[in-house]
Amino acid sequence: MPKGVSSGLPRNTALRSDKDTGRGTREEGKRPLPFSFVLLPLCLVLAAERLLIGGQAVIEGVMMRSPRWTSTAVRRPTGEVVDTTERVDSLLLHHRWLRLPVVRGAITLYEALVIGVRALLFSAREALGEGEPQSPATVSLSVALGMGLAIGLFFVLPAVLIRLFDHYFSTVYTLNIGEGAIRIAVLIGYIATIGRLKDIRRVFAYHGAEHKAVNAYEGGAPLRVNEVRRFSRFHPRCGTSFLLIVMIVAIVVFSFLGRPGLLVRIAERIVLIPVVAGISYEIIRAGARYRWLRPLVVPGMWLQRLTTREPEDQQLDVALHALQEVLEREQPSTIMSVR
Repeated sequence: MPKGVSSGLPRNTALRSDKDTGRGTREEGKRPLPFSFVLLPLCLVLAAERLLIGGQAVIEGVMMRSPRWTSTAVRRPTGEVVDTTERVDSLLLHHRWLRLPVVRGAITLYEALVIGVRALLFSAREALGEGEPQSPATVSLSVALGMGLAIGLFFVLPAVLIRLFDHYFSTVYTLNIGEGAIRIAVLIGYIATIGRLKDIRRVFAYHGAEHKAVNAYEGGAPLRVNEVRRFSRFHPRCGTSFLLIVMIVAIVVFSFLGRPGLLVRIAERIVLIPVVAGISYEIIRAGARYRWLRPLVVPGMWLQRLTTREPEDQQLDVALHALQEVLEREQPSTIMSVR
């Protein structure tokens, strides 16, 4: 175990009461709403790509990822913390050409979605009792469904809506600004709407716990609950910031495509998503590294006020549990090498 890494609370132990965990008891036999389905598009929002350690909030838990390891820790209804940890080498470690600017952003987005969906399915099974252990086919189907829902909400729907008002825009630039405004409004509306659900608010609290844990790690602080709590629940490389930058970059990129028919318009946007994501990745990366570029990520930090909540100590403990699992297995030189 790396020096100074301790959650401050015992692992794999049940807390004494539901009051302690902040969770109400569930009636025997009552099936909860399948929030794993509700959260599929949110994987893009909750995923946080970072140079050292990445993470994502899941149902009653947190997934943490280093370049070679992934660990998902979940608190069961009994209070027990369970985890699944496996080696998952990033493609960026094996193929140098994939580390080229823009290309690496598209790869990072794909890996974040695949790993995030797997973590989400694991958390649904452990925290809510939804389904059996996932097969490769189940993961592939869930990834496809998540991508489809996200593309439909954030790209296809705005393109269809703006087409209804096409005659009001005199230039392609004002047309794309209008489409971009709809796209951002859909994103904010989606987050605000699901954020009203009690269980989703708990996921957002785990999102805050994940950010605090990584901020503490990157700040060199002891990884104990009482130390981690003082760190910010916001992070400049959060997936929320990334997705907002995607929406803005799309306005610029799509302005070069003219005013084609609706079907061509939708097809062009879907095909160019990897390019838009790659450019957005570079902006987020630069904005997090260089203070003079920090204003680029400020809007995303504001948006994180909707996607994060102040976590409870038990939620911080789960985030630190997952973080410890990857740190204990990862060589420090490897963690620092992915730049």
